[in-house]
Amino acid sequence: MRGINAEWEISVQQARQMLDAGDGCVLLDVRNPDEHATCRIQGAVPMPLPDLANRLDELRDLASGKTVIVHCHHGVRSLKAAAMLREAGLGPVKSMAGGIDAWSLEIDPSVPRY
Repeated sequence: MRGINAEWEISVQQARQMLDAGDGCVLLDVRNPDEHATCRIQGAVPMPLPDLANRLDELRDLASGKTVIVHCHHGVRSLKAAAMLREAGLGPVKSMAGGIDAWSLEIDPSVPRY
């Protein structure tokens, strides 16, 4: 992996605006299945980070012509996933800074924190 670029990050407010704008985005949840079972952002596609490399074709089909917004718990795994997906030729890809925790605090307090 070439590296991680902080410019790939967007805020939860930016992610919300992009998602609300229509069908131009896919929200990808790279947390583990037990985390996804605990809480989730409505409409997010679960695809754990360890599975990404084996599911690139599926993701290419899902994200064709769309921006991929990746989220995890706090934003570390989503940046790694963004780097992996960009290196694999997917784009554009953004990482949601602060993850689902920031989403719960700033966008939707009904999403449980853990």
